[in-house]
Amino acid sequence: MSSHATPRTAARSKARAAARLAAVQALYQHDMEATPIAQLLNEFHNHRLGATIEDAEYAEAEVDFFDDVVKGTEARLGEIDTAIAGKLAKGWNLARLDKAMRAILRAGTYELLARADVPVGTVITEYVDVAHAFFDKREAGFVNGLLDAIAKDVRV
Repeated sequence: MSSHATPRTAARSKARAAARLAAVQALYQHDMEATPIAQLLNEFHNHRLGATIEDAEYAEAEVDFFDDVVKGTEARLGEIDTAIAGKLAKGWNLARLDKAMRAILRAGTYELLARADVPVGTVITEYVDVAHAFFDKREAGFVNGLLDAIAKDVRV
């Protein structure tokens, strides 16, 4: 947080970070269980966002932002997967990636494609932070590099 951030922008930033983490969790669940998106959104709205589960308090998330990332990622999945696959090393494909990694990369790529209101640096930093919640430093670096490469193609 810069010294210029107001409490309101700091709160919004925290709410968006919580929305991104929840969106990745929802996309992961969708990938694992094929839970319909509408059902997932309902479950997260009613039971996860801002809730306390097993003594873990979930931060208040910006619900509209969460909905946009989840719905938008699903709606543009073909385009998103093509962008990601184009940046994977030779011999790698989306199916070889861990499902949580796939969810992180898909949500991040969606934001780069569709959310011009969010600066590239913010998108990359936020999804690297999400990657740290699930993976070690090496995988977080992979998220950084891949999203950066996609940003160079989709943000001019």
